[in-house]
Amino acid sequence: MNAPTDLSMKNDDVLRVELAVFRHEHSDLDSAIHALVEKGTSDQLTLQRLKKRKLRLKDLIAQIEDRLTPDITA
Repeated sequence: MNAPTDLSMKNDDVLRVELAVFRHEHSDLDSAIHALVEKGTSDQLTLQRLKKRKLRLKDLIAQIEDRLTPDITA
């Protein structure tokens, strides 16, 4: 997740590709977290870091979705 966070300089096509990549990474992290929890031998620090990274990805996904969704005023 070394992508720049300045979304204003990216076009919609680039944002859509990044969105797909971030969603996939978010899903992978979710699977890894569940596997570590079920295994029961996970390091709490590692688990905490994975959860924080997953939350950062969730925020970034939301920002990109907001940017790609046009504002419709009624």
